[in-house]
Amino acid sequence: MLDRVADLARARVLISNDDGISAPGIRELQEVLTPLVGEIWVAAPEHEQSGAGHSLTLRRPLRVRHVGDLCYAIDGTPTDAVLLGVNQVMKEHGVRPDLVLSGVNRGGNLGEDVTYSGTIAAAMEATLLGIPAIALSLVTDSEANARWETVRRWLPRVVKGLASVSWPEGVLMSVNFPDVAADEVTGIEVSRQGRRKPGGEISRGTDPRGEPYFWIGAQREQDRYRAHTDLEAVMRGAVSVTPLSMDLTHGPTYEALQRAF
Repeated sequence: MLDRVADLARARVLISNDDGISAPGIRELQEVLTPLVGEIWVAAPEHEQSGAGHSLTLRRPLRVRHVGDLCYAIDGTPTDAVLLGVNQVMKEHGVRPDLVLSGVNRGGNLGEDVTYSGTIAAAMEATLLGIPAIALSLVTDSEANARWETVRRWLPRVVKGLASVSWPEGVLMSVNFPDVAADEVTGIEVSRQGRRKPGGEISRGTDPRGEPYFWIGAQREQDRYRAHTDLEAVMRGAVSVTPLSMDLTHGPTYEALQRAF
């Protein structure tokens, strides 16, 4: 079991993301967390890494750039950022995070998004390192009109609630804030992973040399009405909290195969 964060006010928190070190979600997260926790570190990708999944850079060297007080940019994936943030940057200072927060992503991570998401991947890497981790996403289709006020209002309640409980090793938390005004949020609901497959839209074009290319779009095939899922919860205006497991083994099939073999 991972122990709860016993004293959030004294906790050392590491922030990462997949939108890049300059993303507004990091600034929002820093501002909200500052009065809640003891110390905030940042280790995030140098550039946007949306859709990078849980990928690790193995074929080239990585560089770490100090960009501010306890704030570092890593020219790799979200997985690289958390791995180097914990095992290199913070370790050099003789400290280790009590909690890792990834986000706040500009865009939801719902349904099967979690298998592609760099935001989720950063939390996955922290989980593999034995550190409690929460991935945070704001459901929005608009960069200009993202409802950051909803995050500011509801994030403290989410973090305090999750920090007050323990959860098993190999489990991380995925939180999605709905695309509604802060006053219209219906509450915080624990939900299951829904069904939403990204990449349904593929555009074909021709480059200046006459060669064809393909561009995978963001269209998603989704079931927003299946009860008790993350998709259904945010559609109704709730903040969705979904516990995700790193163990992808399917229990019933495992047992059936044991009997068969």
